[in-house]
Amino acid sequence: MPNINRSAPVWLFDLDNTLHNASHAIFPAITANMNAYIARVLGDGGTPASDAAVNAARSAYWRRYGATLLGMVKHHQVAAADFLRQTHAMDDLASMIRAERGLAQLLRRLPGRKILLTNAPQRYSRDVMRHLGLQRHFSHHVAIEAMQVHRQLRPKPSGLMLRRLLRRQGLRAGRCILVEDTLANLRSAKALGLRTVWITQYLRMADPIGMAGLPKTLNRPAYVDVKVKSVRHLPARMQRLR
Repeated sequence: MPNINRSAPVWLFDLDNTLHNASHAIFPAITANMNAYIARVLGDGGTPASDAAVNAARSAYWRRYGATLLGMVKHHQVAAADFLRQTHAMDDLASMIRAERGLAQLLRRLPGRKILLTNAPQRYSRDVMRHLGLQRHFSHHVAIEAMQVHRQLRPKPSGLMLRRLLRRQGLRAGRCILVEDTLANLRSAKALGLRTVWITQYLRMADPIGMAGLPKTLNRPAYVDVKVKSVRHLPARMQRLR
C-alpha cells in the first residue's frame, strides 16, 4: 500500500543506469537499433544514410531539442511509438540486465513512497522492472509515453513535465527527491525545488535517447544534494536529504 504520511519524502527514481547497469549491454543494443533506424529514415529508400549523417542528426537534435527522439518526430514525421518500439526491441532482455543484489530490501528501508520516472518506453521499463523484481515497491510507473504537455512529448529534463507531474500527484516539490544518473535531469529538478541524488557507478555510456552526454567530471555540482555511487548508499545519506 502507498505510504500516506504527508511528511515522508516521495522518491522519483530513474531506471536505466540508476536501478540497473544499462551501460553493460542494453545501451549498446539501443544505440545500434537507433542508428539503424535513423539511417533508414535519412536514407533514400534503398541505401541507408552514412554513419556521419546519422551522428550529425543525433547531435543536432540533442542540442536543439534535448532528445534525438523529438527531432526525429518534428523533422521526419516519425511516430514516437514506432521509434521507441524498434529502438528498444531486444531478443533476450533478461540476459542483458545487470543489477546489484538487495535492491528490494533497500527500497523497503527508504521512508515514503516511490515513483518510477523514466524516459524509457512503458513496455521496456515494465519488463526490466519485472526482471528486477521491483514493481510492487513503486506506487506509480511514469514512462516516456506519459510525459506529455499540451499533447507534445516532454521527457526529462522538461520542467513543464515535472511541474505537471507534481500537480497531478498533489505533491510539493520540496517533499520530492529525484534519484538519477543524468545531470541535466537533476539540474532541472533542483530548479523546481526538488532534492537531488546523483548515481554515478554505471556512467560508462550515455543515455542513447540523447538526453545528455557523459559528465566531464564526477565532481558534485551545486544542484546535486547527494552524490553516491549506488542507490544502496541512500539510507546512510538520508540526513543530507532532510
